[in-house]
Amino acid sequence: MLPVDGVPTPEDLAGVIPPPERLARGPVVIAECFQPIPCDPCTHSCPRGAIGPFTDINEVPRVNHDLCNGCGLCIARCPGLALFVVDMTFSEQEALVKLPYEFLPLPAEGNAVTGINRGGEAVCLARVVKVVVTEKMDKTAVVWLAVPRHLAMEVRHFQINPA
Repeated sequence: MLPVDGVPTPEDLAGVIPPPERLARGPVVIAECFQPIPCDPCTHSCPRGAIGPFTDINEVPRVNHDLCNGCGLCIARCPGLALFVVDMTFSEQEALVKLPYEFLPLPAEGNAVTGINRGGEAVCLARVVKVVVTEKMDKTAVVWLAVPRHLAMEVRHFQINPA
């Protein structure tokens, strides 16, 4: 339960996961921000206006999934690391999950990593497709992971496997 252990419930997630027909059209952001706090960088970072605008800075983000093209510009702007892009059209066997990452060392493209779920459990092997880091991202990398399709809504972090 979110207030006790920080893990959202299935009911929490049902309110933010795009409908299957939207997921079938390509990459889309998922805002897993469930508690009202004074924060709104995500709404200012979206060039398409898919997030927000907020009438109160304490609101949780609301995403218009039809306006989102999955560019991921919002991911690194979220100080709560609560934004993810999921692309269920990546391949027949894999989905692409773009997620924020603030640890060193950064993984390398092509590396095999362990996909971790919201509860901190290892759930799969994943492949690093791309690592995006720019000066504007203020040291928050966006790592693109290829994960088994059935785990696209579960994998929200990863662990670099020892060499």
